[in-house]
Amino acid sequence: MKFSRQRELILQTVRQSEEHLTAEQVYERLKPENTTLSLGTVYRNLNLLAEQGTLCRIPVPGGADVFDRNNDGHQHIICRCCGSVMDWRIPKMEELDQYLSELTGFAVDRHDFIAWGTCKNCQN
Repeated sequence: MKFSRQRELILQTVRQSEEHLTAEQVYERLKPENTTLSLGTVYRNLNLLAEQGTLCRIPVPGGADVFDRNNDGHQHIICRCCGSVMDWRIPKMEELDQYLSELTGFAVDRHDFIAWGTCKNCQN
């Protein structure tokens, strides 16, 4: 992939964030110091980085996709009230992969498991 200063800034913004960011959040963080940056450029680059596996795109039904710096096969839980996204891991995922393979004949190479609920802040 061709080097792009804007792509590098976008990637750094996601990698330096503790949050799962939308394209608009990335744009808002970068725009003040990068006046020529467009929202379309942010969308294109985030999608490209997700397609190549550098970032993880998390589709949020009814909301904007968010992007995660951590692309190691973990799962996500999303708050139905505020939309916050948190990471979590399914124990014994390898056993589930093996079961699915035996059941269906598929060679499992990716998971997109999203749980929904209400975060601690919204419960209070």
